[in-house]
Amino acid sequence: MEGFTASTFGELNAADYDQLHDPGTTAETVALISELAGEGAILELAIGTGRIALPLAAKGHKVSGIEGSPEMVEIMRGKPGGDAIDVAIGDIADVDIDGPFDHAFLVFNTLFNLQTQEDQIRCFHNTAKCLAPGGTFLVETFVPDLSWFRDGQRTTTRRLDMSSVWIEAALHDPVRQLLEMQRIRITEEGMQLIPLPMRYAWPSEIDLMARLAGMTLDHRWGGWDRRPFDASSTMHVSVYRKAGADE
Repeated sequence: MEGFTASTFGELNAADYDQLHDPGTTAETVALISELAGEGAILELAIGTGRIALPLAAKGHKVSGIEGSPEMVEIMRGKPGGDAIDVAIGDIADVDIDGPFDHAFLVFNTLFNLQTQEDQIRCFHNTAKCLAPGGTFLVETFVPDLSWFRDGQRTTTRRLDMSSVWIEAALHDPVRQLLEMQRIRITEEGMQLIPLPMRYAWPSEIDLMARLAGMTLDHRWGGWDRRPFDASSTMHVSVYRKAGADE
């Protein structure tokens, strides 16, 4: 989708993001990242409104962030502890931030918001640059399921009641591995269009992106509860490690 930049998602979604984008896995996510990070400095890519960063900071972790949307960061600043977190505003594939960090993470499919393979590769390189030798990078994404598409398209009703209907329409471009989506909200007040392009990648492709950036796969689970990753998994939590100073 032309014109969809690093800041666009926040411009369209910041006002009601917390109410409408809760995956229901926050506690499990915070617990696992906290355990993996230990006492190390943490960097969150796409920190958003602080859904994960604020609970981590409340547990005593030193957390910094990168975020493309000033609107999302402004909402985080209004929450308890939000003013204490350093955030660099910019594209997660490019922005510089003072490090190094011992751990970095990018969750809730946000890697796929980068719309080309080149952008995603740059994100891995940028993250590796921020990490100390031996540092880790945790990534959470869905596993693509293209069986939902017929003739390269899909329409799904997300919500329906007496006063509103929310529909998601999507087109699939298999050459670019791109899903171009419009979320259509029709209420008594009118209609709103919320676009979202996503460039999906298979776990093996993400592993290669990490290798190109000097990182190798440490762990892969099929959920935040560390269940095994297998052919039935609909998502994965993968942890990559940057080579150590003596490697």
